[in-house]
Amino acid sequence: MARCEVCGNDYDMAFFVETQDGARHVFDSFSCAIHRMAPICEHCRVRVIGHGVEAGGQWYCGAHCAREAGKVGLVDRV
Repeated sequence: MARCEVCGNDYDMAFFVETQDGARHVFDSFSCAIHRMAPICEHCRVRVIGHGVEAGGQWYCGAHCAREAGKVGLVDRV
């Protein structure tokens, strides 16, 4: 069993996520994984759980929010 790093639940079906920098995270649900790992849109403040767009190290849920924040040349991914 492994303990979720977000909620602390000790769960026999926990899963691990390794990031590109080698960090390893353990979660008991997708909800906890999203809570910990999903970036937050710089404009509307929702969690980006889809593709999103990135500009200058900042994440946006979509090109619309990026444009609203003054970013240019971004399009939504298909």
